Amino acid sequence: MISNLAFVHPGARLGKDVTVEPFAYIANNVEIGDGTWIGPNSTVLYGARIGKNCKIFPSAVVSGIPQDLKFKGEESTAEIGDNSTLREGVTVNRGTAAVGMTIVGHDCLLMAYAHVGHDCEIGNYCIIGNNCGLAGEVKVHDWAILSGGTLVHQFARIGAHVMIGGGSRVRTDVPPYIKADREPLAYMGLNSVGLTRRGFEKETIDEIHNIYRVLYQSGLNNSQALEKIEKDFKPSKERDYIIEFIRQSERGVIRAR
Repeated sequence: MISNLAFVHPGARLGKDVTVEPFAYIANNVEIGDGTWIGPNSTVLYGARIGKNCKIFPSAVVSGIPQDLKFKGEESTAEIGDNSTLREGVTVNRGTAAVGMTIVGHDCLLMAYAHVGHDCEIGNYCIIGNNCGLAGEVKVHDWAILSGGTLVHQFARIGAHVMIGGGSRVRTDVPPYIKADREPLAYMGLNSVGLTRRGFEKETIDEIHNIYRVLYQSGLNNSQALEKIEKDFKPSKERDYIIEFIRQSERGVIRAR
């Protein structure tokens, strides 16, 4: 159902059973998947790609022009995966020539007034809390939770299954599976509750915990700690992901409190 009080550009492509409420605006070169709800007073701009069964709440803006002075009007997109929800006032900017697209994965919840900057990549099943701000080219891996008011520096990475405390400032990378809080942001232990809820076996959680004991409590520097982890722990998906994440870090990773 498309309200006759909404504007939908003839060049926009809408799937089956899409609802567009009064005073919504949908621009040219927009694609919206089946069953998605576009709320009143929401704005979907050029280059938006919205999946199936999404919910775009009032005053949200999808695919706004990047807040980046090097943007010169190049073709780019902002892509929202299936079953994701953008609450009131959320802004997701489209990409620049640096990457070309901003991505929010499937089954994500972006709470009220969260901002996702140009060329960010948010994984699946993520929760971005009220008033969070993600600068350009931030990467957030699957199942991460950023509590309300979290601010993330440009180019920072946040690993999978991370829980970040409210009001945090993320200046460096946050390795996977952990909790982070305090100022400056610090390692606060394993996100064991989140891992248990998502079906991780106790033995796997214990192994991850032991890996982080080497990284944060052994007195070794990161390079030495990673060598010890490779030597002392058998290869596994979790071990290898932690090692790869830290070795690929360009900004460095957070320290223990």
